[in-house]
Amino acid sequence: MNEVVFDILPEMEDERIDKCISSYLEELSRSYIQKVIKDGHVYVNDLSVKANYRVKVDDRVRFIIPDSVEPDIPAQDIPLDILYEDDDILIVNKPKNMVVHPAPGHYEGTLVNAVMYHCKGELSGINGVLRPGIVHRIDKDTTGSVIVCKNDEAHYAIAKLLKTHDITRKYRAIVYGSVKDVQGTVDAPIGRHPNDRKKMAINEKKGKRAVTHYKVLEHLGQYTYIECQLETGRTHQIRVHMASIGHPLLGDTVYSNRKSPFHLEGQVLHAMTIGFVHPGSSVYVEVEAPLPEYFERLLRILRDC
Repeated sequence: MNEVVFDILPEMEDERIDKCISSYLEELSRSYIQKVIKDGHVYVNDLSVKANYRVKVDDRVRFIIPDSVEPDIPAQDIPLDILYEDDDILIVNKPKNMVVHPAPGHYEGTLVNAVMYHCKGELSGINGVLRPGIVHRIDKDTTGSVIVCKNDEAHYAIAKLLKTHDITRKYRAIVYGSVKDVQGTVDAPIGRHPNDRKKMAINEKKGKRAVTHYKVLEHLGQYTYIECQLETGRTHQIRVHMASIGHPLLGDTVYSNRKSPFHLEGQVLHAMTIGFVHPGSSVYVEVEAPLPEYFERLLRILRDC
């Protein structure tokens, strides 16, 4: 077992202990934190507490992380497009139509199934399940760079970089309409849609701060080819933000009701560039995933129109 110890700061005063831990350890899910508390592995000032305990300034919190368990996920020999690999980190170029992590309806054929086979058991075990390795995700229909961590040390380090916005993440997309400004920034909080729990939306009251920087790469008639750089990483961030300024992603049937004249499988979005200071070597690493063939073909068609 490992443990994390931290003191409660003034800005955390009177918050629930599970919320405090979730803010401090963003890589852990709230449900997992609550389970650890229920199992008696969280102490405040050396006393076991419940999830609804309200913290006080200078409380000392001790969060004991139980040993991970083997997941019921089969390792599958699925080809991977590897962009970078060492003893700590693996970066893969995820194809379209591949789900990152197993979920109801997608227990096989996911990126996790593939990396479990490739890494032969050497993956991190955050959130109580041994060897998932996933520190961030991209949508099933989004292609491009995904970081996989081979050990817990790398996982915590990369998660911290994500929390402090110290990872370079640049995406390429094609959006509807002619974007007038050469570059711009969308700074609008994102949270669950108030009427559709499967969607995200600009949510001023309950959303978390979300910032997307975009720039025009090429005008393509009724469409625009853009680059988006994430400052934060909320679910569906680029899709929600671009739709909010009147330029939804081409092919996005969730955040746009426009019908695409092209035969597309979901939104035209590619996680091209990812860069970070390596947690082991302290050297900056940056990789670039080439545009997928469908994206290149679509650009050629639009340029010829």
